Amino acid sequence: MNRDIASTDNETDVAARRVLIFDTTLRDGEQSPGFSMSRAQKLRMAHALEELGVDIIEAGFPVASEGDFDSVRSIATELHTARICGLARAQMKDVEACARALEPAARSRIHIFLATSPLHREHKLGMSKQQVVDTATAAIRRAREFCEDVEFSAEDAIRTEPDYLAEVFGAAIAAGARTVNAPDTVGYTTPGEILERFAWLRANVRGIDGAVLSSHCHDDLGMGVANSLAAIAGGAGQVECTLLGIGERAGNASLEEIVMALRTRRDLYHATTGIRTERLQPTARLLANLVGATIPRNKAIVGENAFAHESGIHQHGVLKHRATYEIMRPEDVGCARSSLVLGKHSGRHALRDRLGTLGYTLDEAALDEVFARFKALCDRKKEVHDGDLEALAVGRDPEAAGPWALEHLHAASHLGGSASASVRLRHEDGRRVSEAAIGDGPVDAVLRAVARAVGCDLALHEFSIRALGEGGDAQGQATLSARHEGRDLAGRGVSTDIVEAAALAVLEIVNRIEHSTQRVATALAANH
Repeated sequence: MNRDIASTDNETDVAARRVLIFDTTLRDGEQSPGFSMSRAQKLRMAHALEELGVDIIEAGFPVASEGDFDSVRSIATELHTARICGLARAQMKDVEACARALEPAARSRIHIFLATSPLHREHKLGMSKQQVVDTATAAIRRAREFCEDVEFSAEDAIRTEPDYLAEVFGAAIAAGARTVNAPDTVGYTTPGEILERFAWLRANVRGIDGAVLSSHCHDDLGMGVANSLAAIAGGAGQVECTLLGIGERAGNASLEEIVMALRTRRDLYHATTGIRTERLQPTARLLANLVGATIPRNKAIVGENAFAHESGIHQHGVLKHRATYEIMRPEDVGCARSSLVLGKHSGRHALRDRLGTLGYTLDEAALDEVFARFKALCDRKKEVHDGDLEALAVGRDPEAAGPWALEHLHAASHLGGSASASVRLRHEDGRRVSEAAIGDGPVDAVLRAVARAVGCDLALHEFSIRALGEGGDAQGQATLSARHEGRDLAGRGVSTDIVEAAALAVLEIVNRIEHSTQRVATALAANH
């Protein structure tokens, strides 16, 4: 084949079939430890996923909590292109909650799941085979009263008897399911096995020609992406995945890896997606910034080293012809070759242009607010790099802002490992409080001082810091987890000073607690 692989564009192959991308970053991904998001963050991520070209966005599990219900409803209200999906157990209250949350959606889907494997039937559900079929079909029929697009997932499908799985899927399709999903819930299968299973299901499920067969693979054995691709080869028309592969335990199959594998090896899979691949890196970095995660340098597709070459032999080859060591073009996944440096003399137009290149589109009000913070940052830094701009664009979660703000901070380390910190905080009602504390290091001391100032019991659980720019004056993002009344709460702060970033992260947690307390008090007052 005389084709330059590295210059492959995103044209549609006449013989290729379209595979739907079902993104569950906001549901399966967000529910895993370390990746929780507020409603405002989920809404922002949902907009980014829609811009990425995701076909179906699983926005949450509406019956799980009031917060999840509100998040799904907000996303359903604001998004117009992607199909918005809510998850429901095969229970009427779940289905009805899902329907209420999805009411504003231009295009909606109710996703019902019920376990089918012998292990789950016996030890979790206490149901017979027929009871599982009856429960699933009743829930699907109820969901169809609210929504034309219903998906049914047979939880732990890969460890379910094939003949019985085919029976369940046939019944689900007859009851009105348009999509039937065979998830590898515990990441147990292998590529050869799942390819054979999906091909068998395509041949043996009654009514499958009128439905979409879907795959959802977890990464417990490190084969989530490989298994998803094998399922597609076996006939899957939809693949469920998450950005950066986040999710339960070892995570889900990675959206960006599946999409670029299909694009790069179109000759093998004969399949395409609707993903705008040039938005992959900006969207992945937005997710990482929102949840305070660090993308590993060697992460496929979106890691810093994905298109970096240090070996002299590799550098020589790439300079001669990019396809010698690059099977994809960096620009095809949104990886900019240059890093434009802005400074105090840069204007709003230059800032807007660079933010657009990085994947951030802001309205006028948001741009004004970011520009003001950009100018303030320029007074503290000689040069502002892309990482700094991303930190400004992501900003702070509105739900974590106020009522407390930091007015003064002083921290000092002492010989022997101890440290002291003093803070002065201002409340939006005009109160000012000052406190000091000693801790095991400056971050712990700051946490104790802030907690003492606001009368809140907090215990430091986890702390990490990462640079968001270049040079010694780079901004740092502090991600902090603290325990309060048995719950782990996360906060994030950004500053050129690490201790200040930690203090801002603590304030996010304190403000979340106060907002939560105020909501509970308001609800109680309304009930009385």
